[in-house]
Amino acid sequence: MFERFTKDAREVVKGAVEHVEGVRAGTVDPEHLLLALLDREGSRASFALAALGLGERKESVRRGLEEARRRAGLSRAETDALAGLGIDVSEVVARVEETHGVGAMSGDRADKGWWAGRSSFSRGAKDVLERALRVAVARRDRHIGDEHILLALTARPGVPAEVLADRGVTYASVIRVLYGGGEAKAG
Repeated sequence: MFERFTKDAREVVKGAVEHVEGVRAGTVDPEHLLLALLDREGSRASFALAALGLGERKESVRRGLEEARRRAGLSRAETDALAGLGIDVSEVVARVEETHGVGAMSGDRADKGWWAGRSSFSRGAKDVLERALRVAVARRDRHIGDEHILLALTARPGVPAEVLADRGVTYASVIRVLYGGGEAKAG
């Protein structure tokens, strides 16, 4: 599949791995793919993000991802579901951080014996890349670009889609910017 990736898409994957290595997380997650997309300039995805007003609000996205990481990567939908069971995630986070320090639930391995080998891709990250392929095939595009990764992130339920949607970046809005409207069916 990677042979069909454009240079920009390969740079996103490489950037995601660099983000993981920077926080010593061990696995590439969808959030790391989004962070790598935010780092890009001069690509189709960066054009779409800028056209949707996210160019100057990238730090807001990073903060949204950081807040989710402090909640152990739980989306709002997941925290709402837990609240329905009587579990206040904010209270759990506060208590854990009170005892173990800020960011204790983030999963970062900075103070653990981190293995310095190759980063692996989580099931979620693999799903995003597979979805990017399906989006490209559905659009009859010959290659998988970073715009397809962005579309896959917006189409897949989870923290990246939630953080982007909070800032007006949805599958439909990205399709509209990139393709002038067209079909808005998620891949």
